[in-house]
Amino acid sequence: MSLEIYKEHILDLYKNPHNKGILENFTHESFKNNPLCGDEIKIQLKIKNNKIIDVKFEGVGCVISMASTSMLTDKIKNLSAKEIKKISKDDVLKMLHISISPARLNCALLPLDAIKGALENAGN
Repeated sequence: MSLEIYKEHILDLYKNPHNKGILENFTHESFKNNPLCGDEIKIQLKIKNNKIIDVKFEGVGCVISMASTSMLTDKIKNLSAKEIKKISKDDVLKMLHISISPARLNCALLPLDAIKGALENAGN
């Protein structure tokens, strides 16, 4: 895939994000924000038998943060908490397939921080 196709894919996910909405009967939730740019993400997980059976997010932010959230929420479905905790910064950057400037790195990683935070925050 060319770099241009990846950029188009990122823009499409910004305009039409996967898994955006409110999750009924979630078991875990986390809210994270990036005060430097104003990005905000709330992640809701439904975990059963230590597997993510559903995930939704609400939020506002730049193209990078929203596309990263969409991709990550797709990626974590059916994974265990242990598998999710192993997802690294480098995994997120590889998934995006575009160069991320240092100023945008926090935007790209905000959803990973929110997902890992949700794993620590049980409750509905």
